[in-house]
Amino acid sequence: MHAIHTFQTTPRIVMGNGCLGQIQAEIKRLGGTTVMIVTDPGIVAAGIAGRLEKILSDGGISFSRFDQVSPDPNLDIAASAIDAVRASGAQVVIGIGGGSAIDIAKTAALLADNAGQLNDYFGIDLIPKTGRRTIIVPTTAGTGSEVTPIVILSDEAEKLKKGIVSPYLIPAVALLDPELTIGLPPQVTAATGMDALIHGVEAFTSKNAYPMTDLLACQAIELIARNIRMAFANGQDLAVRGRMLEGSLLAGMAFANAGVTAVHAFAYPIGAEFHIPHGVANSIMLTAVMEFNMLGNLKKFARMAELLGEYTGGLSEREAAMAAVQALRTLAGDLQIPEHLSAFGVREADIPMLAQGVMKVTRLLANNPRVLTQKDAEKIYLSVL
Repeated sequence: MHAIHTFQTTPRIVMGNGCLGQIQAEIKRLGGTTVMIVTDPGIVAAGIAGRLEKILSDGGISFSRFDQVSPDPNLDIAASAIDAVRASGAQVVIGIGGGSAIDIAKTAALLADNAGQLNDYFGIDLIPKTGRRTIIVPTTAGTGSEVTPIVILSDEAEKLKKGIVSPYLIPAVALLDPELTIGLPPQVTAATGMDALIHGVEAFTSKNAYPMTDLLACQAIELIARNIRMAFANGQDLAVRGRMLEGSLLAGMAFANAGVTAVHAFAYPIGAEFHIPHGVANSIMLTAVMEFNMLGNLKKFARMAELLGEYTGGLSEREAAMAAVQALRTLAGDLQIPEHLSAFGVREADIPMLAQGVMKVTRLLANNPRVLTQKDAEKIYLSVL
C-alpha cells in the first residue's frame, strides 16, 4: 500500500540577479503598505539593509527595522522581535539575512498574531492561526528556510535548539537575488553551503523520502557539489552564486517535506552548548553519521556517490556508499572546515551529556535510516572529538 504524502512549499518564488528591486511590487501584491524589516547587524554594516530601505522609500512604502538578531538566536531575541512587529503595525514582515534573521522574521510574523508564550509552540502543528505575511530574502546559500515550515531557536536554559513546525510558517514570497551573496566571506560560504548540501543528503536518505523529494534532493546535491568549491575559491562569480542559491532552495524544499535526520540531531546540542556555527557543526558530524547510517539504505548512499561526482564503476554497493562518505570528507577538507569538536572546547567528559541531547531530538531521529541508541551517539561524538 502506498503511503500518503503532502508536499508544501512557498507559493511564490522570485529568482534572478537584481530581483531585490522587485520587492515593492511583491509587497503591494500582498496588500501591504507598512513593513517591518527583520535582520542582523552584519547585514546593516554590509549596506544590504540600506539598499532594501532605499527601494522601499522610493516605492512609497513605510517601514521600520528590527536589527538585533544574533547567531543562534535565543527566546529573548524572538520575544523582542515579536513585540517589535506588534508595535509597528506592519502588515508584511521582510526577513533579510542568513538563517538566524530569517527564522526570527518568520517567528515574529507568526506569533505577533498568536497569543501565548514561545514555549507553548515548540513542536508540530501547535500554532492556532496564521500571522502576518512574510517575504524572505536569503543572503546566504544555506538554510533553505525561505521555503520551509520550520524555525529553530536556542533554548539557553535547556542548552538545546528547539523547533516550531507549522504550515503557517511557510513564507508568502521567497526572493533570491544572487547579488546579495557576493560579499559573503569564504568561511561563511563554506559553512552555509555545506549546511545546504547536508539538507539534500539527509532529505534523500530520510525514511520519509518519496519520489518528489528525491528529485529535488538529487538536483540540490548535484548543483551544490559542482559549485561550492568555486563559490568558496572565487566568491565574485555571480553565476556560481546563483547556482548555489538554487541548490539551497531545492534542498530546502526537499527537507521541508522529507525531513532531516541524525546529522542535525547531533549538531543541535553542540551548537547550543558550545556555540559552534550551525553549518560547521553539521559538517563536523556529517561523515561519522553517514558512515553509521549507510547500512540503513546502501542503495541510496551508493547513488549519492554519483551525485557527488564520484566514479563508481566496478564498485560494490557498499564500496560506492563509502565513496560518498569519503567524497564529503574530502569536500569539507577542501573548504577548510574544522574536523574535530575539540577545536571548540568539547572534552570527552562532555560526550554523555551531548549524547543525551541527541536522543531528545526525537522529531529528527524518527526520520533516520538507522535506529540510533545513546551508546551509538556517544561513539559517534567520540569519533570526531
